[in-house]
Amino acid sequence: MAPLPLVTGISPKEGPPGTKIIIRGENLGTRANDLIAVEVCGGECSFEWQSKNKIIARTGINGQKGKGDVIVTTLSGGIGSSTVQFRTYTETIGPLKESAVWVEESPVQSLAWGRRTMATSGYHTVDDPLGLSMEGNDKKFPDDLREMFPENSGDLSRENFSPCWFLLENHHGTSFEDLRAGYAYLKRKVEGQKEGQLSFLKTHVGAVIDQLDTMMNLKKKMDNDGDVDIAKRVHNLQDTISKSIDSSHALFDDVLKRREKADNSRAALSVLNRYKFLFCLPTNIEKNASKNEFDIIVNDYARAKNLYGKSEIPLIQKVLAEADEIILEVRKELHKKIQEMPQGVEQQKRFVKSLINLEIQQIGTKQAEMLKITDPAWDAIASRAKYIEATFKRTYEEFQEKEKENLQKDTTKRDPPIRVLFCEEITEIASGQFPDLWRLGQSYFTGELRGVNEPKPGNFKQIILNAIERFCSYVRAAILPQNQKYSTVTAWSFSSSSQLNLFSTWLPTCLRHLRISYASLIRLDLPNEALDIVLKLIDELRLFCLTTILKKAIDKVKKLHEKESWELSVIEFPGATSLPAKLEELLTEALDEGQQMCLQLEVRENPLFDVPNSEGHREISKIIETILECFSTVLEELATERSDDEIQQLPKQIISGFPTNSLLPHSINLNEAKSTISSTITITWEHRLLCCLANAAYCNKIFINNNLSNLFVKYGYPVPKLALENSRSNVNMVFGNLLEMYVEHKADPLVSTIEPSMYIVSHFKWDGVEKFDNLSPYAHECLDNVVAVYSEIFAISPFLLRPILEQIIQTIAEELARLMVSVDDFNVNGKKQATLDIKMIRDVLRLYSNERAKQSFNEALDAIPKLTADENKNVETLLVSIKQRMKIQLMCLTVVNP
Repeated sequence: MAPLPLVTGISPKEGPPGTKIIIRGENLGTRANDLIAVEVCGGECSFEWQSKNKIIARTGINGQKGKGDVIVTTLSGGIGSSTVQFRTYTETIGPLKESAVWVEESPVQSLAWGRRTMATSGYHTVDDPLGLSMEGNDKKFPDDLREMFPENSGDLSRENFSPCWFLLENHHGTSFEDLRAGYAYLKRKVEGQKEGQLSFLKTHVGAVIDQLDTMMNLKKKMDNDGDVDIAKRVHNLQDTISKSIDSSHALFDDVLKRREKADNSRAALSVLNRYKFLFCLPTNIEKNASKNEFDIIVNDYARAKNLYGKSEIPLIQKVLAEADEIILEVRKELHKKIQEMPQGVEQQKRFVKSLINLEIQQIGTKQAEMLKITDPAWDAIASRAKYIEATFKRTYEEFQEKEKENLQKDTTKRDPPIRVLFCEEITEIASGQFPDLWRLGQSYFTGELRGVNEPKPGNFKQIILNAIERFCSYVRAAILPQNQKYSTVTAWSFSSSSQLNLFSTWLPTCLRHLRISYASLIRLDLPNEALDIVLKLIDELRLFCLTTILKKAIDKVKKLHEKESWELSVIEFPGATSLPAKLEELLTEALDEGQQMCLQLEVRENPLFDVPNSEGHREISKIIETILECFSTVLEELATERSDDEIQQLPKQIISGFPTNSLLPHSINLNEAKSTISSTITITWEHRLLCCLANAAYCNKIFINNNLSNLFVKYGYPVPKLALENSRSNVNMVFGNLLEMYVEHKADPLVSTIEPSMYIVSHFKWDGVEKFDNLSPYAHECLDNVVAVYSEIFAISPFLLRPILEQIIQTIAEELARLMVSVDDFNVNGKKQATLDIKMIRDVLRLYSNERAKQSFNEALDAIPKLTADENKNVETLLVSIKQRMKIQLMCLTVVNP
């Protein structure tokens, strides 16, 4: 039970009926519907609730005169009390003065002649009877005058007129001399009225004389007829008087009847005016219901119930019963309006409040049993939730139809796809509708809209989760149709790959719309379980957007062979072209775009790769691995592409950096080397193959581990170690394939010329060698071929010398071992010649000989018969001499770690 209402102040403190007063106090009602009645001086009055501390009221005509209490009655607190009083008094009401009471239209008494005026209105402006001006004396109504003259009045037209009151009220500032002059003026005025009587007789002297003559003639006639019976004369006079009375009645009966009828009408109007609120209540309810002003209906109905609910008068009970029937229809209409959508949440809340109040007020009536609404607030929540889901579905289907129609039209690529417009539309709907649903639910659970039933928090939470899940399902079906894990909504599939590619460029726009909607939901302070549904969709879209950006890079990488200019621009790895740098540019562009669009965190978003080995991490790693596999394929395609018609001169600026100063012998001038190489090297298939080998080696050793790893770290991506390792394996495999191809291309012709060159002289036999003074022609040719290969490799990439030459030299050593083993016999010169040739080739190629090559050289020497000490000395001496003569030619093969 709430505290009793208490009135502590009013303004003004007195006035006639109909005065507007401001009432202030404590506990004057929690809301407008809680305030039942306001009484001033014991009379009901109209009121308007402002707050629990303020009410505006207008005094009625049925209150007592004088001072009285101001009593406020509320539903929650009951009948209150007052610490202040209001004084009610009456005042003369003229036809031009606004009044809240009925004005009696009977004529007033005229002071002159004591007769009633025949004017239509008896109200006139009365001047000061003393003839003095009252402009300088403001009228006052002090409390002491009323206390001094409790039974009198200062109004000249009143029967209880008091001259003292009049003087104190109107002439409290007038001097004594002026009052004496005013008294003289009043005396003269009265004397003038007496003279007016005499002048009246003078004016009508003829009529007076005629009356006197008639009376004299009557007297004479009666004197002459003295012998006539007196009784007869009296009887005749009585008849005459009776006839006169009947004639007078005939004249005035209509007037009297009309007056009686007017009095009855006035009495009826007085009753109607007194109970006007009650009799007009049914009509006012219907009129306000048509205007949707249900708050007024609640207030009027509660007031009528409070004032007349306990009355036993049949007419009042009949009117209340009619009002109850209308209220029943209003309740039905309100229940329908609550569930009608669309409408604003504030309007829906007003309807719910009005319906709850009407149901509470109608408890105990037979109409209450005819319609029982369990929980109107919950019906409002359910209807709004159904409307939101229906709106999502309708929007989804409308945009699907628009896309089908749009496919048949020619649209520019600049126009946003229909799916993007759908994403914008549905996120705007969510941002606008979810707050209304949430606020409606909060009002329900805080008690603002709660009826007699307990709230259903679990059900409301499920409604919120279902609505958000439905929203995310439609967005997911439009943007991520390839995701089949969510089957609540039919996927909105793409009709072609070109449509998908066009839409993929607008994915960041869709992500921005979804993030804006998510931010609006965060401001509602929804439970984390609901927000996580949207956050999961955002993470999926971020990942999908990132994978789409990276997949675009795959198509660009596949076309890198078109951008290969064979420019040797890698300083740290001579021979490598700008192709890896172009790959790095593509990855930088993709990673930067992905970082800006997808990795930068907004409100309450989680890092996309915060969980190690997550699904997103694995998917990105797989795409990176695919990109690098495509690059390996590009390298292999460039190396295997052979066309003799596509030979062009290598520009000087391309090869200007090789060989570098650190790779050439100190005795060779760098400028001379540059000019020599640039003037002699041409882009052939062998050169392209060597560049691709250098690119593969560069990627395996430096580019993948250093450049790409740093690139991922720079843009905030987790380093895909497994993808990089697999890519290194792929590049290494490509390197092995290309190396085998180049070695086969170079070694087979070189090795195949050894045996023909060895036996170029007809009938040559090792047991028939006649002289021993120089190196054999096949040895010269073999070394010259190796130097040629060396020069070709060195001009492109010195790093490739060892892996290529080791394979070629191993093949040469194996061929020499085979040839020496197949010789049947050697003479002395033959032994020395074969030993000289094998040792010369072995020593010159020693730096690039692997263990297998060295073993083959030893097998070749072992196949030659043993030399004596002198023979061996002879061979060594000639070997030194030949090396001295071939110093310039063989210098390149003696460079350590080129």
